[in-house]
Amino acid sequence: MALQNRVTPFGDLIATEARGLLMGNRGRLHDADRRIVRYAEGRRWIACLTSFRGRRRAVMSPRSYTELFFLDEAVALAAGHRPCAECRRDDYARFQAAWTRAGLGRASADEMDRRLHADRLAGPRTRKLYREGAQALPDGAYVEIAGDAWLVWGGALRRWSPDGYRDRAPVGGDSVEVITPRCLVEVLRSGYRASVHPTAD
Repeated sequence: MALQNRVTPFGDLIATEARGLLMGNRGRLHDADRRIVRYAEGRRWIACLTSFRGRRRAVMSPRSYTELFFLDEAVALAAGHRPCAECRRDDYARFQAAWTRAGLGRASADEMDRRLHADRLAGPRTRKLYREGAQALPDGAYVEIAGDAWLVWGGALRRWSPDGYRDRAPVGGDSVEVITPRCLVEVLRSGYRASVHPTAD
C-alpha cells in the first residue's frame, strides 16, 4: 500500500504509487504506524536528491523525519521547499545567488527559511496564494485554475498529475491565483531554473 508521502504543488500529502524525482522533508510528520499526523514540523522545508553517497533509509522510520517525494523541483518550490545545502550543494548555491539578485535579504539558510515560512502559509495548513497576471510569471511557477495546479513552462501551462504533466493550455492574460510562494517566484524570475519532469516537454 502506498504511503501518504507524495507532495502536491499545494503542499498537501497524498498516497500514490507514482514515483517522484526529488525527495525532501519538513520534519517528522508520521507516527509509529507510518500514518501522517501533522502537516509540518518547523520551518526548514527542503528538497533533496533521491540518492546521495550511497545512503539508505527505511522510509518513515520511528523517531526520524518523514521522507517526502515530489514529481520534480517545480512542485517542490510550489509546495514551499528549497534546495538542500548538503546533497544539492550546487543548486543551493545557484538558489542563494538568485535570492540575492531578487533583493530578498540575507541568503543564509535561517533567513531564507524564515521568509519562506511567511510566504507559504497564511495559517495552519492554509496556503498563502496571491494574484498575478499569468503572462508575467516565470517558467517553473505554479498557478491554480479551477482547483487544479498548472505549471508555467515554455510559454504554456501544463496540468500537474502525480505521475506527470497531462494537459497543455495557453497562458492567458488574466490574473490568476499563484501557488508558488511569492519569494520563490522572485527567485525564479531572477534566473533560478527549476528542473521539471520530462513530461513537461
